[in-house]
Amino acid sequence: MHARRPIPAGLTRRGVLGAGGALGLGGLLTACGGSDGGAKSPGGGTGWSFKDDRGTTAKAAKRPRRIVAYIGAAAALHDFGVECTGVFGPTKLKNGEPDVQAADVDVDKVTIIGNAWGEFSVEKYAKLRPELLVSTMNESPRLWYVPDDSAKKITPLAPSVGILTGKTSLTKVIGRFAELAESLGADLAAEKVTAAKKRFEAASETLRRSARAAKSRGGIKVMAVAAQADMLYVGDPADFTDLRHYADLGIEFVTPTKTAEGGFFQELGWENADTYEADLILVDKRTGNLQPGELKKSKPTWAKLPAVKADQVISWSNEAQFSHAGYAPLIEQLAAAVDKSRKAAA
Repeated sequence: MHARRPIPAGLTRRGVLGAGGALGLGGLLTACGGSDGGAKSPGGGTGWSFKDDRGTTAKAAKRPRRIVAYIGAAAALHDFGVECTGVFGPTKLKNGEPDVQAADVDVDKVTIIGNAWGEFSVEKYAKLRPELLVSTMNESPRLWYVPDDSAKKITPLAPSVGILTGKTSLTKVIGRFAELAESLGADLAAEKVTAAKKRFEAASETLRRSARAAKSRGGIKVMAVAAQADMLYVGDPADFTDLRHYADLGIEFVTPTKTAEGGFFQELGWENADTYEADLILVDKRTGNLQPGELKKSKPTWAKLPAVKADQVISWSNEAQFSHAGYAPLIEQLAAAVDKSRKAAA
């Protein structure tokens, strides 16, 4: 698999350079607590089908219930009312606590068939008797965190769905997960779901106003980064679905002059950490990336950045679950940071 952006722990350098989104119980978790009947198929009759972002139509005789998903996809489906039986990708930390990417998934009630890059137990997957495999895609047709070297063993075991999450619209991605969840039995009219959508829309309008106010003060430049021991990665806002949304609402981002093959990030040695001027910095919070406190102590060039000295640094949920519930609080956090930020760069 070709990754397109730095992600945490366990990845090789080759895997780190790319885009994406960074996993007990074998019992059945229902898709939404409703009947197990099928949805109407496009050609009439009963059965279940869903056309994914590869242009592939997944089909089953009845609505899938035993769903195994990449943890980010499982978290999004959870927010719409669909629970997964198994997950893969960064789900649990070494201390047993949930990884940030697990969001509200109960990590003790799902079977984890892989917890890091390159981990996907085909044996565990088969034992779950999967009825559907769901993952995100940074680029079609590669399913995120499904290893290339075992994909031929994995994909025949169940229909699969890939949702494109890179270089596209945030609202479109959320809409696609909503469509998938509905096909799996979720009630999109449920109060929790509609309230989350209203909060997302309100948060987006708040960020639009914050961006407008910042511009009236002379403007601020926002830079999204991922930090690792040997490198600072500067994100290209055109490639990240969330940053695209924020830019559409008026946030002015630093755009790197050149990114690695496949896009998403420009790599900078720490001696060049000051290549771009920024007034507010967003730091990738995924497990395995250095966080602001660590950076300030260990990277002198970071500590000297104007935004850092002005304490205008916040976390960036680079790979949050693609749901209204997942992104609403993040947009609110960014709006609050923009409101507080002032011109820091020389």
